[in-house]
Amino acid sequence: MDEHFFQCPYCWETISMLMDPSSHEQQYVEDCEVCCNPMEINVKFQDNELVSFEVKNLEQ
Repeated sequence: MDEHFFQCPYCWETISMLMDPSSHEQQYVEDCEVCCNPMEINVKFQDNELVSFEVKNLEQ
């Protein structure tokens, strides 16, 4: 598992997430651990390295 730090698109707090590099492309919704708002997470790995990470506000 890889840990990745990023800012919540709602409250702008820095949070972390554990990601599994064995799944090449991942898309899911997760609540911010600080403000509890839902975020859409899009992740891509290539050769077990993170190549793309996007977090979106679902209320846009």
